[in-house]
Amino acid sequence: MKRTFFLALALVCSLLLTAGAMAQGEAFGPVRTAIRSSSSRDLAQYFAPTVELGFDGDKQSYSATQAEFVMRDFFAKHSPASFDFIHYGGSNEGTPYAVGKYTGKDGAYRMFVKMKQAGGSLKIATIDFTKE
Repeated sequence: MKRTFFLALALVCSLLLTAGAMAQGEAFGPVRTAIRSSSSRDLAQYFAPTVELGFDGDKQSYSATQAEFVMRDFFAKHSPASFDFIHYGGSNEGTPYAVGKYTGKDGAYRMFVKMKQAGGSLKIATIDFTKE
């Protein structure tokens, strides 16, 4: 009896964790598509009013419009050969984030993207690239 209860409890917990990961992954789907196509314009649709961009430890805050131009420049210099998110998570406050691997012409980068609620929807607050 106890064994059946614990198996059922384990099953319910794993289903809830899987559903949570899938929901987080769905929030990042359009972001993944924009990055894979190196479209700064499409990516900018998901920017919060202020976006922090980091490249190998050098971080700066930009308006959404400025961030679009910075990302356009990055994509022009480091067009993606491949990109995918490899991990999704969330803070205790519910802030979703994702870690990805971005492979460009000149090498691979670890990419961190954090979203926040802005205007009633999730928007990109931070993008950070670290060369591997």
